Amino acid sequence: MYVVRPVELADIPALEALAAVPMPGVHTLPKTREKIRAMVELSIASFAAQVDLPSEEGYLLVLESLDEKKIVGTAAMYAAAGSNGTYFSFRNDVIQQVSRDLNISHSVHALTLCSELTGYSQLSSFYVGEREHGTAEAALLSRARLMLAVVAPHRFADRFFVPLAGVTDSDGGSPFWDALGRKFFQMDFLDAERTIGGARNRTLIVELMPHYPVYVPLLPGDAQAAMGQIHPSGELAFNLLTAEGFEADDYIDIFDGGPILQAHKNSLRTFTGALQRRVSTSAEQPDRGREPQLRYAVSSGSEHDFRAVITHCPALDAQLSVALSVEVQEALHVAEGDTVICVRI
Repeated sequence: MYVVRPVELADIPALEALAAVPMPGVHTLPKTREKIRAMVELSIASFAAQVDLPSEEGYLLVLESLDEKKIVGTAAMYAAAGSNGTYFSFRNDVIQQVSRDLNISHSVHALTLCSELTGYSQLSSFYVGEREHGTAEAALLSRARLMLAVVAPHRFADRFFVPLAGVTDSDGGSPFWDALGRKFFQMDFLDAERTIGGARNRTLIVELMPHYPVYVPLLPGDAQAAMGQIHPSGELAFNLLTAEGFEADDYIDIFDGGPILQAHKNSLRTFTGALQRRVSTSAEQPDRGREPQLRYAVSSGSEHDFRAVITHCPALDAQLSVALSVEVQEALHVAEGDTVICVRI
């Protein structure tokens, strides 16, 4: 059995091992022990805090194989992007240009530096091992972040976004960065990521990035082709998020041109399909040949001890309770009569 739970200090060595796996882009785990520890400590403090409005909190979840006692995945969510500044991105715009004298009218694709995603809750740091890639557990890990927001809506914004790593070459270069960012920062893509630390809320973004719209037709062909495209390693996350209800096309990352998916919570399947049920105990594993069984992601109803698993049970639409085995209850840290959140997978 797998469980998604908040990260603990004891997980730091496992996170270091995961961070050592080559992962393109910057929307993943930090690479140094100090930064990993800082991320873990922020998450622990955030879960423990009493929160009225989303601010600087960051929540890191891990996917653990209980049988192997091994961490095999991570997923994070930040309560309010740009809480200590402004979160910058490029907005895809269309500029209409008209000449009455020449009787010419045409539309031009342009990129405009904007801060419209500031204050949205940001999903990031999604990673699963090869064995879990494409499994229901990967879907559970991605969805668990939103289930946490269902349990504790006051901790998060009403809108969410997810930046995905853009296209890079075998040497880590970015055609989009080379065509645009390099001109203003005068450094390679990887150097910029290391120097700026992946932050999209730094003052130097305003100081150095162009303030006027960038006309896309003036960019080289490879840079245009890279806009809004994801690195192959991000396809799983993209598929899970679009199936959830996230949409692309409005924004791209200011560094590598990768897509930024965004959505209002009321358009996401986890929010619209979440069922609150009381726990009852199933005496034994149900006979699946006798009664149709559906697969559900089930999470505890506690914001301070949040946990989520996958289990099978009959359709819950007309039920007031959900029958969980003792094993599942122990994994969720719940008991009979407690409230859980159920979302069909």
